[in-house]
Amino acid sequence: MGRRDSVRGIRAHAHHGVYAFERERGQLFLVDAVLELDTSAAAAGDDLARTVNYAELAQKLQHVLAGEPVNLLETLAQRLADLCLADELVDAVEITVHKPEAELGVPFEDVAVSIRRARA
Repeated sequence: MGRRDSVRGIRAHAHHGVYAFERERGQLFLVDAVLELDTSAAAAGDDLARTVNYAELAQKLQHVLAGEPVNLLETLAQRLADLCLADELVDAVEITVHKPEAELGVPFEDVAVSIRRARA
């Protein structure tokens, strides 16, 4: 039986963006990850080794989020999805990257890109 597990609101100050001022001063980014995986074996044995360790996942996602700058949120989202799918227990993942401090020239609450990727 499948399940959707999520880790939301992982934060990092990073330097992603197309504009020089974004690369220079950086800004806040957040990531949400929703994983699809079969947790029946973990539940049956009450065994963390048979499911995703969310503390470890959160640390890895934050490392990528704060890591090498990219121009596009789409590129960053793909890197984060690839990281999740590297765990063989994960069947699919939905990643949302938030850039709440983007400069749009109008009042706004959030800018976000969401992607869903599944194991081939």
